[in-house]
Amino acid sequence: MLEPLPTLRPPARPAAAFARGLPPRAALDWLARGWADLRAAPASSLAYGLFVVLLSYAVLALLYLSGLLYLALPAISGFLIIGPFFAIGLYEKSRRREAGQPISLGEMLLLRPASGGQLAYAGLLLGLLVLFWLRAADLLYALFFGITPFPGAGDALANVLTTARGWGLILTGGAVGALFAAFAFALSLFSIPMLLVEPRDSLTALGLSFSMTVQNLPVALAWGGIVAGGIALSVATGLLGLIVIFPVLGHGTWHAFRAIRGAPEGGPA
Repeated sequence: MLEPLPTLRPPARPAAAFARGLPPRAALDWLARGWADLRAAPASSLAYGLFVVLLSYAVLALLYLSGLLYLALPAISGFLIIGPFFAIGLYEKSRRREAGQPISLGEMLLLRPASGGQLAYAGLLLGLLVLFWLRAADLLYALFFGITPFPGAGDALANVLTTARGWGLILTGGAVGALFAAFAFALSLFSIPMLLVEPRDSLTALGLSFSMTVQNLPVALAWGGIVAGGIALSVATGLLGLIVIFPVLGHGTWHAFRAIRGAPEGGPA
């Protein structure tokens, strides 16, 4: 007598370890907590923001001197990728404030992360992503306007805004840039805070950051929209708005990490 065939069952899906079910409005709470951290000791946070503004001006000056000023807007959008790396001192201030510990500006700039040199590897990987995006933007411009000598920042801006090819470049570049920025932002959003407090390798942190973002997509998209809006407002003020906006977003990102990750593993509380 033939035995019945075994019943086939679909493989069980792994549990979503980081899904917190947070509504999009939770991002506003992170923003409010970031503002509270800024107000608690404004001098160090504002000085940190001023340093970021000066660094941004230095990058723009380098692009100008290199004849690559047309890459200024892609470089500013790339700030969404590399920004979490530069905000590590702000994460440390928020962490210390949670623990009721004081911190000076020097300690924010010269901190020792739990991951050691892995933080530098993560920064290098994020920097390579920014360079890749800049090269992609350069290629898109060449595809629409041809491989010709760069006409200058003013003429290039006029070409982009007043011609059919220019609007095609804006639409195509915007779509490509949005996809690239979303992927890279998911990698960088939580990986740097994680490397600050947990002794992990950089690739694992980047992967966990992506997983944390995907499993909390509604609130992560809301926070990404707040960050993008803050960057846009900073651009409208000639980047001077970063003096305040960058510290608030940096502190808020720490609270986003804590809300989704919970207590750090293997690092300071």
